[in-house]
Amino acid sequence: MSQVVKISALLFSSALLMIAGGMHGLILPVRGSEEGFSLISLGLIGTGWSIGFISGSILVPHLVRQVGHIRAYAVMAAVACMTILFNLILVNDWAWIFLRVFSGFCFAGAAMIVESWLNEVSDNESRGTTFSIYVSVTLFASTAGQLIIAATGVAGYIPFVLAAIAYIGAVLPTAVTRTPQPVPLQAVSLDIGLLYRTSPIAVVAAFSVGMANGAFGTLAPVYGTERGFSTATIAYLMSLAFIAGAIAQIPLGRLSDRIDRRKVLMGVGMIGAAAGLLTMVLNPGDNALLYLFFALYGMAAYSLYAIAVAHANDFADEGSFGKVASGMLLVLGSGQMVGPIIASMTMQWFGPAAMFITPIIFHGALAAAAFLRMRVREAAPAEERAPFQPMPGERTMTSETLNFDPRSDETEVEFPEDVVSDAGPETDVQTQEDDRNVPL
Repeated sequence: MSQVVKISALLFSSALLMIAGGMHGLILPVRGSEEGFSLISLGLIGTGWSIGFISGSILVPHLVRQVGHIRAYAVMAAVACMTILFNLILVNDWAWIFLRVFSGFCFAGAAMIVESWLNEVSDNESRGTTFSIYVSVTLFASTAGQLIIAATGVAGYIPFVLAAIAYIGAVLPTAVTRTPQPVPLQAVSLDIGLLYRTSPIAVVAAFSVGMANGAFGTLAPVYGTERGFSTATIAYLMSLAFIAGAIAQIPLGRLSDRIDRRKVLMGVGMIGAAAGLLTMVLNPGDNALLYLFFALYGMAAYSLYAIAVAHANDFADEGSFGKVASGMLLVLGSGQMVGPIIASMTMQWFGPAAMFITPIIFHGALAAAAFLRMRVREAAPAEERAPFQPMPGERTMTSETLNFDPRSDETEVEFPEDVVSDAGPETDVQTQEDDRNVPL
């Protein structure tokens, strides 16, 4: 409890950010579909988010080194707030695609800053507990954002304004926190060679999950709108899938600690493909069967990536977890950029239920790849495996999430002399002290 009290301001800030992100991510596809946006445009809105998110992961660390964490966080929250208000003012598909890049950029930057702060205040003994609390907060807050949309709908201005309030409200806890600012952020780096040598199946898994979940997360709400479901039904379905995946991570992860993780990847991939196929073929209406299929799909789709990261970590050299996981994160992002475009094309050609074609293909491909790799490489001995660690949703995971992960190496990071001053060359030590000691 003392640890929770210590980080309560940062957790509250993160919760507001995730609520806003959950609302924003559901408003755009549903409202865009109701406004008559083309399926390709709706897919590109999802692609825009991924482009912005990856760009933020790369560029925001440089901004933080120049102006400090508090100022950078304020910029991220303010621009995210402005972006969703522009979504309200400019109801146009191309404007929304362009604006979605900015919202992805700011969301990544804000999440990275909060996560680095949480990591700073966690010692080796408490990091695992703090990380688990943070994962739980992101789960419940994202779900709460979707359920708010179930209550408000997407018509009119109220859902946009509420999300904007949550975005800008997220800056308040960090602005008055006494928690010292952490070391400068680290940008993600991609070393495909290292990642492939460590675990070829990790590359396949990251890209496949990106393709499948990028398509589902962006266009499943559009599928619901095209089928004539209410906004509340769509919100319940998306929340159910997300919650099922978060809960399923624990038993599936523990199972992967005891048997070859690739067997779990293969089995879970087959379940995801089967759930998508059943939904596409049977195409149920707004009834219990549809909820069952979405829960089954979410259970598989949103637990695969965490198991794949654990498998890669089993074979990673000592101290290289961060590099391997960062590489997987960028491969995942590339899949998330392409998946919505392909899924939108299949929906345009074959109808709303064809959205599931992309998840079916890539979950099936992952299952097949896991089966083939088991015939080539022995499993890591059980005693050498690091315990499975649940992770937040892929759309909210940053490089700082990985640094915060208890499995990350605990060596100190060395920064060039010109970026040691976190607030930049013009602000000097006194300005940093001002930022670090804002009274409550």
